[in-house]
Amino acid sequence: MTRILITNDDGIDADGLAPLARRFHRAGFDPVIAAPASQSSGSSASIMAAQSDGRIRVERRELADAAGVPAHAVHAGPGLIALIAARGAFGEPPDVVISGINHGANVGRAILHSGTVGAALTGGLHGSRAIAVSLDVGFAPETFWWESAVTVVDDLLPYLMTEPAGTILNVNVPNTERPRGIVEAELAPFGIVQTTLAERDEHHISLAVEDLPNRPEPGTDAALLADGWATVTSIAPVSGVPLSRALV
Repeated sequence: MTRILITNDDGIDADGLAPLARRFHRAGFDPVIAAPASQSSGSSASIMAAQSDGRIRVERRELADAAGVPAHAVHAGPGLIALIAARGAFGEPPDVVISGINHGANVGRAILHSGTVGAALTGGLHGSRAIAVSLDVGFAPETFWWESAVTVVDDLLPYLMTEPAGTILNVNVPNTERPRGIVEAELAPFGIVQTTLAERDEHHISLAVEDLPNRPEPGTDAALLADGWATVTSIAPVSGVPLSRALV
């Protein structure tokens, strides 16, 4: 039976966990939920944790909308959760890591900052197949189409299982009942938002998030997602790029 770790960076109380757990529990998989005890967005693949006497605190939870699926609130970020899951912290190591469903898109090269993507990268580094999945809800959504994202993951899982261990997919789904379809996309040069320096004085710095001023480049994940497509990009935990010329 395929063992699935379901995690996120939005925390154990986030609404995007249970829809994934329900779908794959009912489909006959063996899912387990292990997610940060608190919000961990932007944690990338960090393996920092709140430790006491060198131990990481873990609390068993019961998620009402995911009955029958064991759930754990971990006082650590999603990258570390994926790492300790690979070491058997929550039972058998996972065959698949599904990270999400994230509240908001993770597109462009800025995904390196994402805790959602960081968990998938860590899972892939330790031998699991992995999917990071995000729902492009924008800033003030009236409805959350979580099930649309679940369906896209469900459609992609058979493909993922035929790929080598360590394969990682970054998936973004428009917040609509019926996306136009699933397409492979390259990463946009940055993302759909950027961080700017809002205030600076001798003792403090504050940051703000703002939309990028221009439409994303055609064919990129950001552009295709904005046009209503669910996008898929294959990523790798570590990529070595040869030097362009000899050092000596």
